[in-house]
Amino acid sequence: MPSLFRRLLLLFYALRFGVRLIWLAAPADHKMHWIVTLIRRVHASERGRAGLHGVLPLLGPLAGGFAHNLAVRPELAQGTLHDALNSASHLLEPLPPEAAGRALAAAFGTPLADLFESIDLNAVESGFAHQVHTARLALPIDGHREVEIKLLRVAQRTQIADETALLRWVARWLEKLSPAARRLQVRALAETFTQEILRRLDLRAEAANQSQTAHLFADDSRVVVPAVIWDLSGDATLVIERIATVRATDFAALAEHRVSVPALAARIIEVVTHEAFEHGFFHAALDARRVRVSIDEKTHGKLVLGDFAVMSNLSADERAFFVHGATALFGQHYGRLADLHRNAGHVPPDARTEQLEAELRTRAEAHFAGAPHERFAGPLFHHLLHAVAPFDGCVPPRLVGAQRAFEQAEALANALHPGVDSWGVARRVLADLARRDFDHRGWAKHLAQELPHLAHLVPRVPQLAIRYLQQQHSVATVRQQAQLVGEVTREYRRTRTLLWACTICGALLGGLAILLMY
Repeated sequence: MPSLFRRLLLLFYALRFGVRLIWLAAPADHKMHWIVTLIRRVHASERGRAGLHGVLPLLGPLAGGFAHNLAVRPELAQGTLHDALNSASHLLEPLPPEAAGRALAAAFGTPLADLFESIDLNAVESGFAHQVHTARLALPIDGHREVEIKLLRVAQRTQIADETALLRWVARWLEKLSPAARRLQVRALAETFTQEILRRLDLRAEAANQSQTAHLFADDSRVVVPAVIWDLSGDATLVIERIATVRATDFAALAEHRVSVPALAARIIEVVTHEAFEHGFFHAALDARRVRVSIDEKTHGKLVLGDFAVMSNLSADERAFFVHGATALFGQHYGRLADLHRNAGHVPPDARTEQLEAELRTRAEAHFAGAPHERFAGPLFHHLLHAVAPFDGCVPPRLVGAQRAFEQAEALANALHPGVDSWGVARRVLADLARRDFDHRGWAKHLAQELPHLAHLVPRVPQLAIRYLQQQHSVATVRQQAQLVGEVTREYRRTRTLLWACTICGALLGGLAILLMY
């Protein structure tokens, strides 16, 4: 449907049902809550849901799921969008085999028979505007023959872009016409919503994220990341190595392939903690669907992380704050943690350290009261980051995303094995990361960071030494000259004083002699 026609249709419905009348009818003290409740009720009715889906065929279900989840957990906006995408993905049918074959041939730019020995045109998995196929390459590429193909449904992506443009247009007019919409920054919310959706449809960025994660975990015996076949990947396709896996929550398959569930639960917490706080590049939206276990002969029992479309990163300073802050919190050193918050700029300069320390103690001590097997690290990390809120402080949103990723991993591990010691695993891993900053590995790391600067500085050392000596010589010369001038001045003052003393003494003696003569 053309964008202009869709805008006119939406404007017609707005005038027909009286948006201004709805706004005036809402209670003055909680208009937005009343309107959100009204939208939820309209969406719950069959006619209202059909009307919304008629105007926005793809984003209608997504917007409904997003509104429902946001009403339940308003503090988790990004995760709410992720959950809404999962809930709406089953509503989109994959392409039939004939259409999938044509789409794949168009994406690769060559007949499928020239590239693949065999290919399954029936989708093995379908998501929001994409589907997955399995194939076997005619000739190995980088040593791989068994591959998975993620095909982006281009027509749906175009329709999604059109519908998000319509949402941004509506948000722009709302801000022009409503002061409340301007206060809520509806336009900025629509822009963020658009970027988050389109980021999930960028297969080149997803391939880059997967390749970087494979590089970071190249020497890790706990994880295997499927290799990206770059020669066949593009804007509409992502081709990766295929590894035989089972879902982490498929207990029957895990038992059949002799995978230890308690070890798997602990491994999930370890890997996610290392991913976020050692490498600083982690899954911003992690759930059970994206965690699988390899049953391949070479990589048996290793975690296979999937869906690299939504990734986030932490800077070195953010990682250092969380690692050392969590270590201080586990050790109940609240004064040290308050100093870390202040040094990181998370609280205003006028915030008192002892009050922040008391707030941290009040929030955290309850988590140490239970038995060790009843403790959870995720809620404790929540207080680590949000204890600054009463002091008008805040932490970077990426740290909040990392804390939520850990909390999701901890929830998944406890769902797999309720007896897993997630508290002890997190404490051990973070303490090890903190020790690395102070032992020989930390020194080597800091030295490696300084080597690029030293490479430019070392050739200039002789010249800098000569300049330093010249400067010291000139300083010494100036000091000698100043000392000589001071000595001459002192001698001059002494001579003048002596002359005046002689003059006065001579005058007194002369006067005394004249008086004696008379």
